[in-house]
Amino acid sequence: MDTSTTANPMTKPETTITAKAARPLLNERARTVCGSLVVLVLFLAAWQWGPGWLGMPEYILPNLSHVLKESVVMWNNNDLLTHFGITAMEVVFGFLFGALLGLAVGVALGLSPRAEAMLSPYILALQIAPKVAFAPLFVMWLGYTIYPKIIVAVLIVFFPIMINVLSAIRTVDPDMVNLVRTLNAGRWQIFHLVEFRSALPALFSGLRIASTLSVIGVTVGELVGGNQGLGYLLVDGEGQGNTAAVFVAICALTLIGIVTYGAVVWAERRVLHYLPKVHTSTV
Repeated sequence: MDTSTTANPMTKPETTITAKAARPLLNERARTVCGSLVVLVLFLAAWQWGPGWLGMPEYILPNLSHVLKESVVMWNNNDLLTHFGITAMEVVFGFLFGALLGLAVGVALGLSPRAEAMLSPYILALQIAPKVAFAPLFVMWLGYTIYPKIIVAVLIVFFPIMINVLSAIRTVDPDMVNLVRTLNAGRWQIFHLVEFRSALPALFSGLRIASTLSVIGVTVGELVGGNQGLGYLLVDGEGQGNTAAVFVAICALTLIGIVTYGAVVWAERRVLHYLPKVHTSTV
C-alpha cells in the first residue's frame, strides 16, 4: 500500500513534463496548418475576383467559378475521369520504371569507376538532349499509345535518381566498409548493410525530384502525340480557345504531381524513420 502511494506522485510530474513538451510542437503544427490554409484561401480569392478587378476577359484568364463549371462539363461530356486515370497510370509507370533504371545504373556505376568513366559521357549526352525532340520519334515508332509517354517520363526521371545514387555510393564512409569487412562480411553484405543503406537518403531525394518530373515527361508525350490523357484535353481546349478547359487540365496534372510527391514523402518517412527529420524531408 505504501509503495503504490509513493509511486503515484513520482509518475505525475513525468506525465506533466511530457504533456508540456508536446504542447509547443502541437501549437507549431497548428500555426503551420492555419498559415497554409490562409495562403490557399487568399490564392483562391485572388483567382475568383482578381481577373474581374483587372478587367481581364474570360478567354484570357477565367475566374475560379468558371473553371469549376467547366470541370463539371468536362466530367460529364469529355470523360474527364478516364483521361485523368490514363495520365495517372502513365505517370506511375514512367516514375517506377525510371526510378528502377536510375537506381540500377547508379549502383552499377558507383561500384565500378571504370564503367562510370566509359559510360558517363553518353549518359550525360542523353540527359542534355532535349526530351521533347525524342517524343515525336517515339510516337512514330510506337504509335498513339501509352508507351511513348511512359518512355519520355522514364528518360526524364532516370537522370536525377542515377546521379544521386551514384554520388551516395561513392561517398560511403570507408571506415564503415572496413569495419564490416573485419566481421568477415562478403561483397553482397557490404553492399546491403553499408553502401545501399547509406545511399537511401540520397535515393529518396532523387525520388522526390523525379516524382514531379514524371508528370512533366508524360505531359510532353501527350502534347506531342496523344489522343487521350490530360495532355490531349489540354491541346483540345487550346484548339477550341477554351481557356477554362486548359486550366482544368493543368489543375488535374498538378493534382497528380502532388499525390505522387506525397506518396514518395510517405514512403521516405516509413523507410528512413531512424534518421532525424531534418535528414528525411523538408515537407
